Amino acid sequence: MKLRSVLLAIPFLLLIPYPLAAQKTMDATYNLTGIHDMAAGFRFKPDSTFEFYYVYGSSDRYAAGTYTIIGDTIRLKSQKEGGKDFTITHQSKKGNGFKVVVKEKNEYLLRHIIAIAMIGDKENVFESDEKGEIDIDIKQCDRLYVQHQLFPDVATLLKDESSSDNYFEVTLNPSLQQVSFKGIDFFIDGDKLHCYTNYFLPFENITFIKE
Repeated sequence: MKLRSVLLAIPFLLLIPYPLAAQKTMDATYNLTGIHDMAAGFRFKPDSTFEFYYVYGSSDRYAAGTYTIIGDTIRLKSQKEGGKDFTITHQSKKGNGFKVVVKEKNEYLLRHIIAIAMIGDKENVFESDEKGEIDIDIKQCDRLYVQHQLFPDVATLLKDESSSDNYFEVTLNPSLQQVSFKGIDFFIDGDKLHCYTNYFLPFENITFIKE
């Protein structure tokens, strides 16, 4: 075949569909080990979906979604969207400082909420009282977040640099019990899974063992 004929054939060769490499998946169950009074586990399925459960004290949680394996790293995409555990029902400019009021029928849940006021890169943390009210005695902050300590996940943003509001009323969303796993990767090490200390599992040496 002449060189010209070969060159003319190349574009047609590029159009021929080749099977892509199969996505790596697994069919396995992993259970948490080494953390007192805590039970948790993953079920990874061959169709790239996962299920997760977690029991610790009065906090029962769960998650479901999809996973991707890249090298020795498992990246989870939960059905829950991180940073959406609270809904703002009212916000305004009122008085001095900042205030967050949480509306919730279950009074037990009102006691374990924090507000995180960011001034530059500095975190200032304030806790709710038994009524779900958080008084923040600072004159200004760049960003303001809320997070539930019994069901920690990505904090919900209430105020950014463009807002001058300092009073917020919020409600808890049903998503609170779920886990988003946003920004949390797991690493495969033989029959074990590890992850770094994070907002959801604030422990060292987090290890899940394959059944």
